[in-house]
Amino acid sequence: MKKYFELISQTILFKGLPDQHIEALLNIAQEKAFAKNELIFSEGDEGNGFFVTVDGLIKIYKLSLEGKEQIFHIFSPGEPFGEVPVFSGQTFPANAEAISNSRALFFSRKSIVKLISENPSLALNMLAVLSQRLRQFTVQIENLSLKEVPGRLAAHLIMLAIEQEKTDTIVLNISKAHLASLLGTIPETLSRILTRMAGQHLIDVQGRKIKLLDIDGLETLAQTGRIADVENL
Repeated sequence: MKKYFELISQTILFKGLPDQHIEALLNIAQEKAFAKNELIFSEGDEGNGFFVTVDGLIKIYKLSLEGKEQIFHIFSPGEPFGEVPVFSGQTFPANAEAISNSRALFFSRKSIVKLISENPSLALNMLAVLSQRLRQFTVQIENLSLKEVPGRLAAHLIMLAIEQEKTDTIVLNISKAHLASLLGTIPETLSRILTRMAGQHLIDVQGRKIKLLDIDGLETLAQTGRIADVENL
């Protein structure tokens, strides 16, 4: 498990902890591998532990009664997932599935609670992460309920540019079908919006690479959804 020392020490849940705490965490971690499209946990399953992604991509999603998928988040290497129900002692509120062949470190609820009781400073990091998760879901609910799809897409592209530390070009690490689900729409609508936004010279799309041509215009669209022909999509 020592090979994961750097990964765990840089994970938002545990960043800043002394080396001995990272070592203690690695001692209780279990490595798990998941094949592409493999279900990791289902909505309603007991929250018996949480995960930190090692490699691959993990999506968190729910299904409507009609079978429509709504993705809430996609987790990349180094990101924790499934931690909220673990600390609340409840069941998982959504499903988790590997988008690609993936690996993750699993921390059982029993082991992590024992470790926190012995090292209370661990709890401060975790509280900060849970608060951040709450803010993220609040923004997502606001976007899904108050913004039209073009505004959601513009906001997402701007967020990716910030995360990837690039000023004008981003690379999607997920398929457009997954992106559509994340934005609460369908692939056909997403493709139409991308085409119209490109026609408005807001972006240039080359496969999964998207160049942001007009940051100010995208920010306006993210806030209002009202730029020329885009508003009627």
